[in-house]
This record gives sequence, structure tokens and C-alpha cells, in this order.
Amino acid sequence: MTTVENIIKNEPIADVISLLALCFHPMRLDQMYARYRKDTISHSVFIDTYNSLFRDGVLSYDENGKTIKGPNWTPPAFMTEKRYD
Repeated sequence: MTTVENIIKNEPIADVISLLALCFHPMRLDQMYARYRKDTISHSVFIDTYNSLFRDGVLSYDENGKTIKGPNWTPPAFMTEKRYD
């Protein structure tokens, strides 16, 4: 199993998206969830969570439309605890 696969399978969706959205396009993240957590995370849950992170200021867009850390972004617990080295 890859590190990304382990993270997607074991961590809360909001924490995963808040980190991986900085590196991957939303469509790619949705594909990852469809592959690794198809049975537990639906497309609508992914979209709702993704949009709520922008509403809550966790994620934002820069002037070029790239996803960046918002004013309320904090590193997810799995990152600060270094669970996946």
C-alpha cells in the first residue's frame, strides 16, 4: 500500500483534503477516494467536504486559481504526529 492510500483509508476526509488539495486537483482527489474508499465515501460527501473547507477558510485560491492554505488552515493531526513517514 502506498502512503497516500493509507492516509485516505485511515484518516478523516476533511483532514486528508485539507492537505492533499494543496498538491492535487480536486478531480484527482475524487478519483483517489473512488479507488480507495468507494464503499464509504460517496462523490457528494467528497464535494460537500471540499466546499466546506473553502467556506470555513481552511482552503483558499490564489490569484491564479491554485488551491492554497486559507487563514484557518492547520496541519492535520496525522501530519504533526508523523504517522506516515
